[in-house]
Amino acid sequence: MAYKDRILSPQQLKKLSEHKYSCTNSSLMDPWLQPWWNWLVSKTPLWLAPNLITIVGLAVNIITTLILVAYAPEGTAPPPRWTCLLCAIGLFIYQSLDSIDGKQARRTNTSSPLGELFDHGCDSISTVFVALSACISCQLGHYPNWLFFQCFCAIGLFYCAHWQTYVSGTLRFGKIDVTEAQFTIIGIHMISFFFGPEIWMTKLPIIGYNKNNIILFGITICYFVNFVNFCKMFLQGGSGKNGSSVAGTSVLSPSIPLTLVVLPAFIIAQKSPENIFTEHSALYIIAFGMVAAKVTNKLVIAHMTKAEMEYLDWSLLGPGLLFLNQYFNCVVPEIWLLWFTLIWGTQDLVRYCSQVCLEICAHLNIQLFTIPYPPKGVKAQTSSKGGHQQQQQSGGGASSASSAKTKNVQTVNQGTNPPVKHKKKTNNSTNNHLWEAKDDLNGL
Repeated sequence: MAYKDRILSPQQLKKLSEHKYSCTNSSLMDPWLQPWWNWLVSKTPLWLAPNLITIVGLAVNIITTLILVAYAPEGTAPPPRWTCLLCAIGLFIYQSLDSIDGKQARRTNTSSPLGELFDHGCDSISTVFVALSACISCQLGHYPNWLFFQCFCAIGLFYCAHWQTYVSGTLRFGKIDVTEAQFTIIGIHMISFFFGPEIWMTKLPIIGYNKNNIILFGITICYFVNFVNFCKMFLQGGSGKNGSSVAGTSVLSPSIPLTLVVLPAFIIAQKSPENIFTEHSALYIIAFGMVAAKVTNKLVIAHMTKAEMEYLDWSLLGPGLLFLNQYFNCVVPEIWLLWFTLIWGTQDLVRYCSQVCLEICAHLNIQLFTIPYPPKGVKAQTSSKGGHQQQQQSGGGASSASSAKTKNVQTVNQGTNPPVKHKKKTNNSTNNHLWEAKDDLNGL
């Protein structure tokens, strides 16, 4: 649990180098969005690093959400319409950039395990802000228990998706998954912009329920379906020895870190004499969301390095102090400790992620936010074309056979390893869907 000079051991770095990304996807919307993503990445400069694309999208999403939070921090007052529009635009930008970072990595021959890790890390943070913005736009602050349930379900299910990956070795996306959820939330923000956030508090005829109750019921059903699909994993067993996880540990072991985040968050919110969650909903969710993002990142690293996950973590210091403070009848104002939880959890998350990224960059001999330009693949193609033209001009008869052979060879950058030549495979529609369906998780 103590801070270490190095987070990843040499064995973990070796396993990380050997890691192969595995994903299955049956999303309903992804095939329809592929033309947009392909066009967008074709307009992206070749010097732009995929990780830089990811982090810019995350920054836009966080900034637009914080503007919304500033106008309605408790989720009860209707925020200005323009803030809802801003959130919709910010989420669309994030979703689009998050979907092309993998395409840009393959386009520039800079794919590596670091990109997958970086993408998942940004997604773990984004999930907190996306869920919170949707709840504020619907004014769920009027129903504190529902607000808590919706936000922590979103955080928990994202963790469960990587828990399932840790057990089976493959990340699975269902028919209604992250892309569908993101565009549903964009739709919620757009309704709030066009008709005003107050529309969610008006009652439906005949039924008599507020319109935001319909959103609650619909999202809850989707949560339940995803949770049932997740539970099927335990019946199938893990991909490790004797049905264990990829690291050879129990398939139930990742439940401990998640419980240490969600359970204290629930108890503190329910037992607070100062109604800390009701009075400071957004601050509370973001603070615990940063703690959850930290343990999710540790789970992703455990999967990619096939290592056992550590249960205790320094990010749990803030929730622990809040819990002990309630036990001793709140000798310290809870709002002080809540701000401490946010600041401590954020710096701990940033420090951890930064150190892990730097260690991986040093091991793979790559940069985090810059890439070689022009890309190595482009250089090879250019030199090949130039040599072919010169041979044609000089009338060399062997040039045709040489260039034909070159066209069937692709140079792939493998980090610290020397370039390796592989024969190109014919892309059929099935393989194309498998690789392209979820490009946002196959980053730099």
